[in-house]
Amino acid sequence: MERDDEWSDETWLVSGGRPHAPGEPLNAPIVPASNFELDGDVLYARTDTTPTWHALETVVGGLEQAQCVSFASGMAAVSSVFALLPTGAHIAVPSDCYQATEGIAAEGEAQGRWTVDRIATADTDGWLAALATADLVWVESPSNPLLEVAELATIAAADRKTGSLFAVDNTFATALLQRPLDLGADLSVQSATKFIGGHSDLLSGVVTTRSLELVERLRRSRTLHGGTPGALESYLAVRGARTMALRVRHAQDTALELARRLDDHDAVAKVRYPGLPTDPNHARAKEQMTGFGSIVSFEVASFQAAHDTVRRTRLIRHATSLGSVESTMEQRAALEGQEEVPPGLIRLSVGLEHVDDLWADLQHALS
Repeated sequence: MERDDEWSDETWLVSGGRPHAPGEPLNAPIVPASNFELDGDVLYARTDTTPTWHALETVVGGLEQAQCVSFASGMAAVSSVFALLPTGAHIAVPSDCYQATEGIAAEGEAQGRWTVDRIATADTDGWLAALATADLVWVESPSNPLLEVAELATIAAADRKTGSLFAVDNTFATALLQRPLDLGADLSVQSATKFIGGHSDLLSGVVTTRSLELVERLRRSRTLHGGTPGALESYLAVRGARTMALRVRHAQDTALELARRLDDHDAVAKVRYPGLPTDPNHARAKEQMTGFGSIVSFEVASFQAAHDTVRRTRLIRHATSLGSVESTMEQRAALEGQEEVPPGLIRLSVGLEHVDDLWADLQHALS
């Protein structure tokens, strides 16, 4: 089904990617097949696609009015973008980058595959300076876990090296709250494990672009490197996407209220949430986002205080990842590769529980 230009995002998430002919099921079926009868459009799953992948790519691509390529995980999607680079490339990544993305950058740097500049997410001048030589400019906005916001449109509009790529990790915002492609990015990347799937039960990643050349190169990378998504995971991601708009909206409302309350709590030294008018990223986020998301980072007095706080909750789960129906939180400085994160920082992913129940749990944990 093609997206009607007059349809809202909510309508498309419910309707997109469904079979649409008499006698067909309403839901795209799980197709657990690796190979198909020859002389048709699909020959082999790794090389082509399956109806289940196609449904996921239709839903996500239609949301951004672009083409989508799906992968086995968010990191497979990230890796596919880095795989587009030639040996000897120069790349720019955030200094507060997601640790696995930083791991790819650091590993390639150590192997001599590319050189790396590390730039603070909110440092617009730093990004503009990097554009002259970088083959890939990779930005997270909001960033993980410091929730810094980059000026995406300004970066995209500036002169840059011929043939370079501007990619945005849009996992925290999702395409519902921020459209990197509309702001001028070449590639928008999301871990579909998070808000798209939304139920902590799958691994999946997606890359969207409006360049047919990049679509073909990404598909080739997926084929050659084996980052193909599973049938069940794709099915679950599509099912999760049907309720994504409701989940994102509810969790965002709760996150803003919790951020306000945390900001007034004596045990909290600092709250990082671009939805707060006092946050230094607020004006920038308001300009390019339609909402501020459901991730709140806050700092307590010390590493030990954060260690104790994340283990005292009863309702909020002490777990990694984010964007699911259940609220989770973790101490980011305790993770390998997060040495630059403030020692008392806790990243909270707000789920769908009642705001007062979550607040009572946080008050108990902070007391």
